[in-house]
Amino acid sequence: MFKVDVDSVEAYLRFDPARRGDLEALDLAIRAAGLPRYFHVGTPKGQPGMRFKMIGYGRTVSAGGLEWPRVGVAFQKAYISVYLLEAAALEPFRERLGEVRMGQGNFSFVRFADLNGAALTALLDGLQKG
Repeated sequence: MFKVDVDSVEAYLRFDPARRGDLEALDLAIRAAGLPRYFHVGTPKGQPGMRFKMIGYGRTVSAGGLEWPRVGVAFQKAYISVYLLEAAALEPFRERLGEVRMGQGNFSFVRFADLNGAALTALLDGLQKG
């Protein structure tokens, strides 16, 4: 498993110099949609969720007290992945986001330039309002 061993948003942004520009461009787009950024340390062992560190946007807390970002962004070995708490919000954008790998409530890309900027903005604006 690819591991990003850092302890802050700033360190996460600097972690992979080759992909830093792509991550910073995505970060700017998400923050422009009004979703506040924070460092998400991962879900504690024994609780549901992803245990890896990521940049979180739009913090939310479940009824059980589990903290999770509305949007999570994480480096993977060959991709940058975007995870959406509201998985259904991604469906209208499946064919419009650009050159991405799609999953259930998430998508991954190699370069920010591979994304359709208008579709990404519309997706993020909808999340912020939701």
